[in-house]
Amino acid sequence: MGRWALDVAFVWKAVLTLGLVLLYYCFSIGITFYNKWLTKSFHFPLFMTMLHLAVIFLFSALSRALVQCSSHRARVVLSWTDYLRRVAPTALATALDVGLSNWSFLYITVSLYTMTKSSAVLFILIFSLIFKLEELVRPQLLYVPLTPTDAKNKKGSLSSGLSLCVTEETTPAQRAALVLVVLLIAGGLFMFTYKSTQFNVEGFALVLGASFIGGIRWTLTQMLLQKAELGLQNPIDTMFHLQPLMFLGLFPLFAVFEGLHLSTSEKIFRFQDTGLLLRVLGSLFLGGILAFGLGFSEFLLVSRTSSLTLSIAGIFKEVCTLLLAAHLLGDQISLLNWLGFALCLSGISLHIALKALHSRGDGSPKPLKGLGSNPDLELLLRSSQPEEGGNEEEEEEYFVAQGQQ
Repeated sequence: MGRWALDVAFVWKAVLTLGLVLLYYCFSIGITFYNKWLTKSFHFPLFMTMLHLAVIFLFSALSRALVQCSSHRARVVLSWTDYLRRVAPTALATALDVGLSNWSFLYITVSLYTMTKSSAVLFILIFSLIFKLEELVRPQLLYVPLTPTDAKNKKGSLSSGLSLCVTEETTPAQRAALVLVVLLIAGGLFMFTYKSTQFNVEGFALVLGASFIGGIRWTLTQMLLQKAELGLQNPIDTMFHLQPLMFLGLFPLFAVFEGLHLSTSEKIFRFQDTGLLLRVLGSLFLGGILAFGLGFSEFLLVSRTSSLTLSIAGIFKEVCTLLLAAHLLGDQISLLNWLGFALCLSGISLHIALKALHSRGDGSPKPLKGLGSNPDLELLLRSSQPEEGGNEEEEEEYFVAQGQQ
């Protein structure tokens, strides 16, 4: 009876995980092809992004209201000082990342976008090192002999005449692994774009710039979520606070590059066909729903499984995206391009594997800086708790996975 119950629990967990992964795939892959489809007929990607931000803010506000009514606990609301000083940099970087990514769809294919966007992992790694969220050193324990006088004065030493000292040392294997990750991702990106028949310099520059800013974005996001006093550990609260500043941060770009053209466009402000206007607005609203669903499905997947599951699922998602782009949109991908893509995914996989091994190899788990409580979407997650213990390595895996979006 006990074995049967364990088998049923295992099957249920496997089915649940598969369902959450498929839900994440639907939103993630769906919004990529949606953006490409919409920009073919609606050439205002920045306006599209701003409308998506407004929809995400609306759904975030509704979700917060539902959770507050259910739990009878007030949601966090930041002061203006904290909001402008701590949230604004993250919001600006996020707005530029998303805006430039959507802008690039005017010029490049889904396959080139997917491949180039995967390089965000490289920039996340670089900025994590700069901001000391990831370290190239590992702590080592050394037992230092003590003199008889010191041994008498030192209480609590591990053994008679020995003192415990903690030092840090960079190993050759760690340096070699980091260099290999960088070379694999950079080399794969070069091979994928080399002699590509559908290569566009302007679009490639936009999405590569988005990947670079994405490295800053997710590094700042991690630092923001680690500040326990802000209380933004719940992604719904984070999205609620980010969207208004993201909207304002993207508005100057919109005003310069799209404002005049949109004001004279017959699809929006100078419309003559009401049906066409409603179809356009409906299509834009659908994108906002997909964007909100993507963030929500990522949160559900991490909460019910682990960040490592999201990272691995992200790798296979890239493969599915390229296969669908080649089959549905006719993207031309040569053998050299496929080899470059495989090389880049190998670098991403190596980085995830190294992080997972490092996390499992720690003798005692580190507490996650700033996490005062677990994510608390009580309406959906009341019956379950995250199975993985919170630690810095797992959170970094989560942000690596986000960089692949």
